[in-house]
Amino acid sequence: MNFPFYIAKRYLFAKRENTAINIITIIASAGVIVGTAALFIILSGFSGLRTFNYSLLDISDPDIKITASKGKSFLYNDSLKYSMSNNEDIAAFAKVTEERVVLKNGDKQQVAYVKGVDYNYIDVVKLDDAINLGTWLQKEYTNTSVIGNRLAYKISMGVGSFEESLQIIAPKKGAFFLNPAQSFRSIKTQVVGAYFGTEDFENKYVFVSNAQAQQLLNYKENQFTGIEIKLKPGVDAENFSERMQKQLGNYYKVRTKAQLNELFYKVINTENFISYLIFTLIVIIALFNVVGSIIMIIIDKKNNLKTMLSLGATLSEVRRIFVLQGFLLTLISMIIGMILSLLIVVVQQQFQLFMITSSIPYPLEIRFSNILVVVATISLLGFIASMVASSRISLNFIEK
Repeated sequence: MNFPFYIAKRYLFAKRENTAINIITIIASAGVIVGTAALFIILSGFSGLRTFNYSLLDISDPDIKITASKGKSFLYNDSLKYSMSNNEDIAAFAKVTEERVVLKNGDKQQVAYVKGVDYNYIDVVKLDDAINLGTWLQKEYTNTSVIGNRLAYKISMGVGSFEESLQIIAPKKGAFFLNPAQSFRSIKTQVVGAYFGTEDFENKYVFVSNAQAQQLLNYKENQFTGIEIKLKPGVDAENFSERMQKQLGNYYKVRTKAQLNELFYKVINTENFISYLIFTLIVIIALFNVVGSIIMIIIDKKNNLKTMLSLGATLSEVRRIFVLQGFLLTLISMIIGMILSLLIVVVQQQFQLFMITSSIPYPLEIRFSNILVVVATISLLGFIASMVASSRISLNFIEK
């Protein structure tokens, strides 16, 4: 057996007469256990939040969105229709008509966006899964709409009530507002459903059919503001976006879900990275206890070190003993911390002990990448701490 490893293992598990060293070693081990568990739970929490937030984006945003490069709208011509209908990577697509409007219910008004959609829009995004009251738009029922929960609350709009209707008002193009009665167009709809989502999403849209939106905005039958696309499983959105952009030319702008929510993605990733740095700093502080524990053991075993040198051991082998001892202490503590944190995550997943709201549990997600990050971080920092502690060993120190 390797000599330094054998001695390191004996020193780590042997009972010591000095109680203070035992206490310091226990504290050092506990610090690494808690630091490891905290780091993994935080990373699992951010993974869960990322997945949860991305699922909300699946409700509000398509995989790919095509808009006009100049102006607000474009004509859905035969060339564009052929590009959409004959692309094997597209699972579903829907044309949309979007504009800023004023919503009015009685004496209450609210600025929002009207979004006209095809009736197959729920094949492109999972908006039907987000409807918590009422139903989605039905082809057989005209002049109906679906509104965000927060918007409905702000204008006191009931769902499924035929006694009141939602008025959607949009300014006429080129109107000078000298005669308000002639400067706006409006339509009235019955609200048949309400949806939930992110705060911005709930505050932003009222969904109607494309025919209603085109009537409101005085658009032609084949005039739209965008095309939203659902890709088939396994299709890379970035590659598809680049290929579609080349195919359609500069008149259109092709963007992925990540590009549509660029700031959101940056915030999520930045928060994750900053949290990792903060808890890594906590682990580094905890590892100072490991350094102190190793140094105390070195002092306690000073006479043994003289004997080892006399028997032919080299100074580098003596130093390696304490490097391995510190690394083994860190490794064992890390394994215990990982087991404890995995148990905590599994318990939260199964029993939902911690809640964000009364109905939404705090999402924790076990990812192999997080396990690798924690193991690599703790192992590297533990090795560095052990190297720092063992560097105290010198011939002058041993022979004094």
